[in-house]
Amino acid sequence: MADVKKIFAAFGPILKWNEPLARHTSFRIGGPADAFARPHSAGELAALLRAARGASVPVFIIGAGANILVSDKGIRGLVVSLERFREFSVIGTAVRAGAGLAASALAAGTARAGLKGLERFYAMPGSVGGAVWMNARCYESSFSDTLASVTVLDENFAVATVRVQTSDFDYKKSPFQADARVILAAEFALSPADPRPLRTVMREIERDRKTKGHFLAPSAGSVFKNNRTFGRPSGRLLDSLGLRGRRVGGAQVSPRHANIIINRHRATAEDVKKLIDLMKEEVKGRYGVELDWEILYVGEE
Repeated sequence: MADVKKIFAAFGPILKWNEPLARHTSFRIGGPADAFARPHSAGELAALLRAARGASVPVFIIGAGANILVSDKGIRGLVVSLERFREFSVIGTAVRAGAGLAASALAAGTARAGLKGLERFYAMPGSVGGAVWMNARCYESSFSDTLASVTVLDENFAVATVRVQTSDFDYKKSPFQADARVILAAEFALSPADPRPLRTVMREIERDRKTKGHFLAPSAGSVFKNNRTFGRPSGRLLDSLGLRGRRVGGAQVSPRHANIIINRHRATAEDVKKLIDLMKEEVKGRYGVELDWEILYVGEE
């Protein structure tokens, strides 16, 4: 740890040491990061990453900390939060949003501007950067559907704009998962629309999420991906086995939706992992299919 402190000594104002990552994840679970940084600009970020590479310090990037389960032992090296990258601008039907902006705030902002295409991501946890990286999908809409370009910090620490096409993406997959580029912002091409029906859609989605228990307790969203070859969504497969409410330690399958695990009472990452294993085993035993994690498990074993 002393070496890490020495390496990043110059970044003191934006750094914390041994920062509990439970404070920075939607699950409210996770051990400490050796070093935790919240840069204000692409320049600060580039300087941090350059120092880390020069000293062979591993780096992990987070936004809102949704869709991840952080090990109880935490993450070694440097964790960088992009939560301060929250720009939002509208020019005509083009929208630019920073990687740290909440996806829900992006949806609300575009709806207020009378622009259609992102309203179905309202009330979704997570940030714009994470949603681009994962190609988030909600209510039959994928983030890539309206994505025009992405501003990144490339492997040489230079800011670059990447033009994208829908064909570059797949279900819960993006080209940014295959390399070390850091997403700084995203640009969307939307369509003019009356804000009133967009607000109606957002209210209905928020109501549906509440009904399904998304906000009952801290969670990371859907546990498993949906595999269309299984014939039914993962949640229905799990529900058919009566798994709602099943508990391991402080982790519980949501009483309202079988594909969501909630942090009911001081759950550990190990509690969640054991519960996920139990869910997978029961589905495989009954239906012979292997569910695939949607949540990303990160950190030291």
